[in-house]
Amino acid sequence: MPTVPTAPALTLSAARPHPLAVEAFFDDRTGTVSYVLSDPATRQAAIVDPVLDFDLKSGRTTTTQADRLLAHLDAHRLSLQWILETHAHADHLSAAHHLQGRAGGRIAIGEHIREVQATFRKLYNLEREFLPDGRQFDHLFQDGETFFIGEIEACALHVPGHTPADMAYRIADAVWVGDTLFMPDVGTARADFPGGDAATLFRSIRRLLALPGDTRLFVCHDYPPAGRAPAWETTVADQRARNIHVHDGVSEVDFVALRQGRDAHLDVPTLILPSIQVNIRAGQLPPPECDGVSYLKIPLNVLAAGPDAATGAPPLPNGSASSDGPAATDD
Repeated sequence: MPTVPTAPALTLSAARPHPLAVEAFFDDRTGTVSYVLSDPATRQAAIVDPVLDFDLKSGRTTTTQADRLLAHLDAHRLSLQWILETHAHADHLSAAHHLQGRAGGRIAIGEHIREVQATFRKLYNLEREFLPDGRQFDHLFQDGETFFIGEIEACALHVPGHTPADMAYRIADAVWVGDTLFMPDVGTARADFPGGDAATLFRSIRRLLALPGDTRLFVCHDYPPAGRAPAWETTVADQRARNIHVHDGVSEVDFVALRQGRDAHLDVPTLILPSIQVNIRAGQLPPPECDGVSYLKIPLNVLAAGPDAATGAPPLPNGSASSDGPAATDD
């Protein structure tokens, strides 16, 4: 079981505070929220969890969501310093590589991405040249590592459980929580992907909820219940009071039982097979073959079949007619 670091790693320095400009962009096809964060004083910016549009039926990629982010950078004369991934997503392709080609910046993720790369390299039987050492990214964050967006200090936090490589980013008075917490009326992320663990997820969440009550939390996905518009900003106090899975008073044992029970009935995410093989490459498509075309690989008869004898890959979630929303939510 991955070790969740203790709370002191959350402490930022007492440097002069700066306002942080936050703009959210919701993709209703995948339920993903991407963000542009910027320092108004220096006009330096970071993008968090960008989406590359992908049509599964035609196999075509487009850049509608990424172009919204680029237009915001242009409109506010921002310079892109960082492209921050919270983890290798299973529900959308990353636009990090596309954005870097258009606007620059360094693509960063947590150092435990190497574990995810090693697992899925086997699952996809990737080319020999693909090495699971994180070199596809420009920077691999360690837990508690500080960095800057312009003059605004930020801290990278390892919050495993959904996957072994999940990260959150604490910046000013807010945290981008990745796939740990959702909005209080939706709950928490699933923990049944390879290397995921419900008890570890609980400890990561409690680490975040140990922050001051007025700390703003920005989620990576929203799957709003009927009658509610999409939302993405909450607080530590609100989560502790109202999160339907992990409010104060829910024990680790209770959470693990609830999370495992839900995960047993969640569908495999619709885009898991196309997305992860791109996202472990920092958003780059697979190398073109001799005809100049990039191809995605779909391993047959592997998912939900237990550890595969040929690859040694761990089992992925079982398919089911039951889901928690569009394309099996809980990400």
